[in-house]
Amino acid sequence: MAELSLPILDLSQLDEGPDAAARFRDDLRAATHDVGFFYLTGTGISPELEARLHRAALDFFALPEEDKLAIENVNSPHFRGYTRIGGERTQGQVDWREQIDIGPEREPVDGGPAFNRLIGPNLWPAAQPELQEIVTEWHETLSDVARRLLREWAQTLGADETYFDDHFGEPSTLIKIVRYPGTHEPEPQQGVGAHKDSGVLTLLWVEPGKGGLQVERDGAWVDAPPVPGAFVVNIGELLEYATGGYLKATNHRVVSPKAPNDRISIPFFFNPALDKRLPLIELPPELAAEANGVTKDPSNPIHALYGENALKSRLRAHPDVAAIHHADLVDATA
Repeated sequence: MAELSLPILDLSQLDEGPDAAARFRDDLRAATHDVGFFYLTGTGISPELEARLHRAALDFFALPEEDKLAIENVNSPHFRGYTRIGGERTQGQVDWREQIDIGPEREPVDGGPAFNRLIGPNLWPAAQPELQEIVTEWHETLSDVARRLLREWAQTLGADETYFDDHFGEPSTLIKIVRYPGTHEPEPQQGVGAHKDSGVLTLLWVEPGKGGLQVERDGAWVDAPPVPGAFVVNIGELLEYATGGYLKATNHRVVSPKAPNDRISIPFFFNPALDKRLPLIELPPELAAEANGVTKDPSNPIHALYGENALKSRLRAHPDVAAIHHADLVDATA
C-alpha cells in the first residue's frame, strides 16, 4: 500500500492497559491538532454488519426512480429523505451524487428557535422495509464508538472524561447513505465540494477499494483512500470552537469516480442536541499556547449553538427544500 496521508489510530489500544490507552490519547490529540483527520481501526464493528449496510445501500440506489422519488427530500421540511443527483450544493456548486438523509426519528416541533424545523420524522422507502432496521443498528453501534472517542478527547484536552456527555444532551445525529455515480468527463469532477463539517465528530465508512476522498493539507489536496477495516474520522467546526482553535476542522472534498465505476460512502455525524452550546474547554497551558483561535471566515461563520450551525448548513446545501418549506428564513438571510 502506498504511504498514507493520514495517521492510523487503533481504538482497541484502550483495552490494552493504561500505557497503551495513554498512547492512544496522545495520538488522538496530535492527529486532530495537526491534521483534523485520521483512520480508526479496532472499533469492534462486525464485517457482517458492514456488509449488510453496504448491501442495503446498493439495493436502495437500485430501486426504480419512482420509489426513490416517493421519499424525495423536497417533501420533508426537516431535510430528510432522498436527494436526486445534482440536488445538493456545496459553496453554491452542484454536487454530483445521490443520497438519503436519516436523522433521529422524532415528532415535529412547532414554534421555538428556527432550528427546531430540523426536528421530525424520516422518510423510509416502502419498497425496502429492511433499510430502517439496518440503519437503526448502525446508528446505535456508531453512537457507542463516537461516545468512547469523545471521552478520550476530553481527557487528552485536560477536561473531565464526562465533558461531552455532560454538555451534549440528546445527540443530533445524521446518517447519509451516498452514491457517487461515475462521470465521463476528462477532468476530475465535483462529487461533493470542499467543505468543513458543521458539528463535532464524523465517522465515515467508505466502500472498500473506492477512492475519491481528498483532504486539504498545507494548502494542497491529498488523497485519503479507504483502509480495510477502518473508518475515516474527522472533527467538525464545533470541536474547533470548543478548543479555541487548538483542534481544527479541515476542508475535504470528494472527486467523482470515472464511469462506469461508482462509489458508496456512509458518513455518520455525531453532534450535540440542537439547543446545546459547548462551553470552551480550559486547555492546559502547553496546549492553550498552540490554540490560534477559531477560523474567521465571513462566508461561513461558526456558531456556538449547534442548532444554528446545523440550520446554516442545511439551508445552503438544499436550496430547493429551503425555498419550498422555509421561504421566511431564506428571505431573512438574503
